Amino acid sequence: MIDFEEELKKFEPAIEVEQAEADIKARDLTDLTDLLVNISAQQNNVTK
Repeated sequence: MIDFEEELKKFEPAIEVEQAEADIKARDLTDLTDLLVNISAQQNNVTK
């Protein structure tokens, strides 16, 4: 049977994953909320 506690002790995340995570956090990415706010603002400006 697998000893999950022992396996967790041996776990080391992949370097590529850590680097990708750092790169993603370092960028100012537009998410869905930003897009919806932008679309809503544009719609409000058009209807005024």
